[in-house]
Amino acid sequence: MKLQNYACGEWIEGNGSQVPLFNSITGEQVALASSEGLNFSEMLAYGRSVGSPALRKMTFHERARMLKALALYLTEIKNKFYQVSWATGATKIDSWIDIEGGIGNLFAYASKGRRELPDTPFYVDGKAEPLSKGGSFIGHHICVPKEGVAVHINAFNFPVWGMLEKVAVNLLAGVPALVKPATVTSFLTEAVFREIIKSKILPEGSLQLICGSARGILDHVDFQDVVTFTGSFETGLMLKKTNAVLENSVPFNMEADSLNCCVLGTDAGPGTEEFDLYIKDVVKEMTIKAGQKCTAVRRAIVPKKFMSDVISALKARLAKVVIGDPQKEGVRMGALAGMDQRRDVFEKVELLKSSCTLEMGGEDFSVTGADKKSGAFMMPTLFSCEDGLKTSVPHDVEAFGPVSTVIGYENVDEAIELVKKGRGSLVGSVMTNDDNFATELVLGVASHHGRFVVHNRHCYKESTGHGSPMPALVHGGPGRAGGGEEMGGIRGVLHYMQRTAIQGHPNSMTKITKVYQPGANRPENRIHPFRKYFDELEIGETLTTHKRTVTEADIVNFANISGDNFYAHMDETSLEGTLFERRVAHGYFVMSAAAGLFVDPKKGPVLANYGVDEFRFVKPVYVGATIGVKLTVKEKIQQEKRGDDDVLKGIVKWQVDVIDQENETCALGTILTLVANKV
Repeated sequence: MKLQNYACGEWIEGNGSQVPLFNSITGEQVALASSEGLNFSEMLAYGRSVGSPALRKMTFHERARMLKALALYLTEIKNKFYQVSWATGATKIDSWIDIEGGIGNLFAYASKGRRELPDTPFYVDGKAEPLSKGGSFIGHHICVPKEGVAVHINAFNFPVWGMLEKVAVNLLAGVPALVKPATVTSFLTEAVFREIIKSKILPEGSLQLICGSARGILDHVDFQDVVTFTGSFETGLMLKKTNAVLENSVPFNMEADSLNCCVLGTDAGPGTEEFDLYIKDVVKEMTIKAGQKCTAVRRAIVPKKFMSDVISALKARLAKVVIGDPQKEGVRMGALAGMDQRRDVFEKVELLKSSCTLEMGGEDFSVTGADKKSGAFMMPTLFSCEDGLKTSVPHDVEAFGPVSTVIGYENVDEAIELVKKGRGSLVGSVMTNDDNFATELVLGVASHHGRFVVHNRHCYKESTGHGSPMPALVHGGPGRAGGGEEMGGIRGVLHYMQRTAIQGHPNSMTKITKVYQPGANRPENRIHPFRKYFDELEIGETLTTHKRTVTEADIVNFANISGDNFYAHMDETSLEGTLFERRVAHGYFVMSAAAGLFVDPKKGPVLANYGVDEFRFVKPVYVGATIGVKLTVKEKIQQEKRGDDDVLKGIVKWQVDVIDQENETCALGTILTLVANKV
């Protein structure tokens, strides 16, 4: 089977020599790959001219619904990908992480896009900044999609997740992508990609695929493009130095393999739950994907007094791991991705032998249901290092397979020093039931990590584990780990957008941002805004209410109803030395009284109170004060219908400005209502 590339809206076979790809279990050839004949410059231009405009026209909510539709589509047909995944050496759980983990990222970003981003094509970042004394000139920040292409250069170990975890983010941001999977496992990526194109859910030009070599593609990137790379630090550094990347200041996000660690706390000795969980976790990280994970535990850092116990327990558990054909009953670890990968791991094992003691490993192991000579199999390999401070080898050499080194430490300061010798990691973890130990360790090593996991008996059952990056959290790390960040919720989306500072009159800023800005015009209408449908309301539209005077009876009655008898409300003799001059109304009474002033009680388009975003009590309201409200339409967010029985509606954010008899603001907040659409 010849793999095809998807370029400029067409499936294209590469010309010339084809690279053979092999089943890592059987050694049989499964595909041929080539990208010869592709014009990378034209592909990038196609993404910029066709995919980018289509995506940029869509709002975040439209893009989010698109991601959800794609996730549902792939979920329906996911079983067909498992058989293809088997040929990469993956067990069922390995494939589950790769395939369903990738689809899960689509679901996660679809949800975040609808819940956390506006129904606009752009994002308003933060709050307005006053830039003038009179308030006629303000500043703000907006983020708009870059008008280029996201070039994703992915690693071999997660051919599905590696693609989907990245494209979920750039598509939500409104940027098309060109996906370059590692050739050795690209047959699985191509199978999933083909279904994505077949679904016709994405606008044309949103995604393109290169299955063969993409050497030279970065020579054609410009300043509107974004490059992401996952793989070895050395390769990433070489690509990062490409002239076009440097000359055009192209954002380059690198997620590189790193010497991740798992620390055993001084309290977690043999016989404790944490000790047993630690052994389980390290073995899991060594054997899932046959250790071919950028987040795998390469260094097991343990108290020296427990070293022999840890080594014995790890060897006993690793000895029970059945290696072989993942389709056979009982097999827990498959093969490495290919023979080249296996040779590379064994070369690194030889380097580790120079300063570490081999506790377990070699060629003497059995394989279930397969030919050991034909497949890229390797047994779990364990080293020990008594004094990791005197040698750099276990902190520098990464064997990208089922290989880990147990390293001893004397105290928490030494543990911190050992962890840092990894020179930057994607993830670290600690297993301890001593939160004081965990606190000292985490604060001591956080500067060297993108993520750090604190495990113990109380959270382990529900924990996502040491090596599982989650869509809502940053995946990346400093130093050797590449210095980049992926995912991280909305943080990742903003990576594909240009943040621009805009300045002008509040009226202009309101029009541009579609969010009411302080100082902008607030036109009033004789029709109460609660009588208007969602699509009839205008940003900035304001209701100025009648006023009411706060009485002592109001305060007493509110205290009786709420049970809030704070001294400042109830005991005027206790106010000496406080912020208050005399008896003050409850802040929550002021909020409630404000609602009584602006709410129209009749049945109408307003369906429900949706909540309060924020409320600040900025000036005391004393007995005798007269308060009124300026209620302003601050922002509108259209919602999708959840079903045929649902009503089309949107969320309206209202600025509630409570003013007193001196026309000064005494409370300021944002409330939300659900409002029905007229059509």
